[in-house]
Amino acid sequence: MGIMDTERKITVDIERNRVRVVVSHGEDEEIVKLSIPEARELMSKMQDTILDYDQRKHVRID
Repeated sequence: MGIMDTERKITVDIERNRVRVVVSHGEDEEIVKLSIPEARELMSKMQDTILDYDQRKHVRID
């Protein structure tokens, strides 16, 4: 699975018993290999953060 914009590409693949995340930006590339429990924890934290962001963007600060 991959996410792409003009400057950044994120690819996520299964590699044996690990999840391999590759973030490419320009000529640079960062590779992170996570165990399945680490990947689940990251997924949960990302979901929580995105939900928090969605809630905050609806709050007006006067």
